[in-house]
Amino acid sequence: MMEIWQSKPFQLTCKVPGDKSISHRSIMLGALAEGVTEVEGFLPGKDCLGTLQCFEQMGVEIERLSPTSVRIHGRGIHGLKEPVAPLDVGNSGTTIRLMLGILAGAPFFSTVIGDDSISRRPMDRVVQPLRKMGARIEGRENGRYTPLAVKGGRLQGITYHSPVASAQVKSCLLLAGLSAEGVTTVAEPSLSRDHTERMLPAFGAALTAKDHVVSIEGGQSLRGTKVRVPGDISSAAFLLAAALMVPGSQVTVEDVGLNPTRTGILDAFKQMGAMVEVEETGSWCNEPVGRVTVRTGELHGVTIGGEMIPRLIDEIPVLAVVATQAKGTTVIKDAKELKVKESNRIATTVNELNKLGANIKETEDGMVIEGPVTLHGGTTTSHGDHRIGMSMAVAGLGAKETVKVLDVESIDVSFPGFFRYIQKMQVSQI
Repeated sequence: MMEIWQSKPFQLTCKVPGDKSISHRSIMLGALAEGVTEVEGFLPGKDCLGTLQCFEQMGVEIERLSPTSVRIHGRGIHGLKEPVAPLDVGNSGTTIRLMLGILAGAPFFSTVIGDDSISRRPMDRVVQPLRKMGARIEGRENGRYTPLAVKGGRLQGITYHSPVASAQVKSCLLLAGLSAEGVTTVAEPSLSRDHTERMLPAFGAALTAKDHVVSIEGGQSLRGTKVRVPGDISSAAFLLAAALMVPGSQVTVEDVGLNPTRTGILDAFKQMGAMVEVEETGSWCNEPVGRVTVRTGELHGVTIGGEMIPRLIDEIPVLAVVATQAKGTTVIKDAKELKVKESNRIATTVNELNKLGANIKETEDGMVIEGPVTLHGGTTTSHGDHRIGMSMAVAGLGAKETVKVLDVESIDVSFPGFFRYIQKMQVSQI
């Protein structure tokens, strides 16, 4: 449990842990590459460590040089070994969905399991297109849920029109396409995060990406490289949002990823009237990196939906927290994907904020928030979902009484040490 109390105005300049999405991919591509890959800024959260352990089970030697630096001795596209025990992805949807693309083309049998949350999350969104490529995958409800059994083998490239913009679906099929015959093409209704398309060329792969369509030809080999992981914009979002909960505050996050498929939360804050400054300072492994500063402003309600949703899907819970302090109505729509995250994030966000006195209602595909309101104290829970737990902590900074957050261990999934940053805000006052 963690207790958060109302903060006075503060200023904070900091860095955040490495990007979770990029850390996952660095392990996977490093394992499939020939030669050595060194990763700096790796996120030592539970999800990414789970990915690392899965590939160690498949014979990949990974040296842990420090908590945030690893050296991967790649085995090549076809060099993984059959694991002797089930591959346990824990709570990580990214691990299981992307890894299934690799396992589908590997010349061995494997089983994949996860925790209770993973057992409720739909896997058919990747299993069905993988089967069209020739994959043999079985599981509960015809492969919709774990545990899953994979008999890897020869795959054939396909053209797949994804019904939703999903980086996990797209990345899974691109990774399968590396070992498939012919060309694999994925078309999306709108652009999802594109970390895989950016990282593959850094490992020597050739692909084409244009107008929400990406293609890769099978039979290519990857070569080891150096990966520097920028700070996670999704983690930074919680600290930047904290500045908007406490009038007169300012937060600057340095060396943070500025991938345009991930910066929707910054655009949303701007639309709401926050003062947002972004300075791009470099490019790491084809990922733009820079500095972001957010200061409080006179916030007003906005409508967020459509192509904006994939660009801020993980930040919607904390966006809802900020919306409680905005004048007027904020509508979040087209976000049904939130229902199949670590928790049903529509229901959990609404329920937990209502405990603190928010005026927020659940809709079929999002939520409606009326503001501004003065949040009061109370006891909230993360529901085992790291982003819900962090959102409630941010809410506590603006509440007039103490807010307790239960089940905070889940926050280590993506943001180890998160509460140290919150404590700095409460002591670094102007």
